[in-house]
Amino acid sequence: MDLDVFVTAHRAEWDRLEQLLGRGRRLTGAEADELVALYQRTSTHLSLIQSSAPDPMLTGRLTQLVARARATVTGARRAGWRDAARFFTAGFPAAVYRSRRWWIPTALLSVAVGVLMGWWIATHPEVQAAIAAPSELKQMTKPGGEYETYYSSHPAASFAAQVWTNNAQAAAMCLVLGAFLGLPVLWILFLNMANLGVGIGLMASADRLDVFLGLILPHGLLELTAVFVAAGTGLRLGWTVIDPGPRTRRAALAEQGRAALGMAIGLAAVLFVSGLIEGFVTPSGLPTWARITIGIAAEAAFLLYVYVLGGRASRAGEVGDVEAADQTATLPTAA
Repeated sequence: MDLDVFVTAHRAEWDRLEQLLGRGRRLTGAEADELVALYQRTSTHLSLIQSSAPDPMLTGRLTQLVARARATVTGARRAGWRDAARFFTAGFPAAVYRSRRWWIPTALLSVAVGVLMGWWIATHPEVQAAIAAPSELKQMTKPGGEYETYYSSHPAASFAAQVWTNNAQAAAMCLVLGAFLGLPVLWILFLNMANLGVGIGLMASADRLDVFLGLILPHGLLELTAVFVAAGTGLRLGWTVIDPGPRTRRAALAEQGRAALGMAIGLAAVLFVSGLIEGFVTPSGLPTWARITIGIAAEAAFLLYVYVLGGRASRAGEVGDVEAADQTATLPTAA
């Protein structure tokens, strides 16, 4: 294709489209029809130029024109409270529900690894000696030691904010790094389970496992579930790179990536609740049974939220993706 001839033949149409767009909504009926027709033709021109004679400056101008025209034709839509409500009552729980075949096995295997590692440390004094000196181990595990004072050594509000930030970052890393075939996600999971296993093993060796569980379970049930959901979603994203299914790899990754972004927002809210429990309930003076009951109640509420609201939304066709009107067109519009 002779680019100069093509530009000469269609420049007037592009200029006219730009002129109409500059008038905003002050268009007559005939001008609105003309804008739609020019938008369709310009979309076709852009597709032809991109495939036959790509020119950066011309492609940039036409891309901008097509985007502006599309927003004018379809109507720009602003996110509002209705979108937020739909996300938290349908989109997010449906996404978690649909990915359950990934995060539930991830959770079971991860907990098994953490428990086995804790048992190994508790039953092998030489492993404990490799972790720290006997005096340091005693300092960590004794009554009023580091494991207990960790949750009450800072003001509750600032501690809750710090915990929430750290956990949200870990969840986001699982979601983002999943695109690298899921391998970094496995490493993040291993580090989390190694930390849990060390705590279990050292406190069990000091006959204080009940104290440790009383400190971990109130917030840990919901916190770890959120991390497992993030890890499972990240692994699912990594598998999409390998096997996109019947869709093109680009389309599959786009859909899974958008769902992962929404998952990050939803899990940040879940981890906020977990952070509040860790900051205010775990170090409180409540009896151990009361603190654990609060943790179990929070976990049960989340699972009911996912399986009731999420299951219902999923069966209704919700996949956790953005609405069709907000998705980028997968094919160019042709006249």
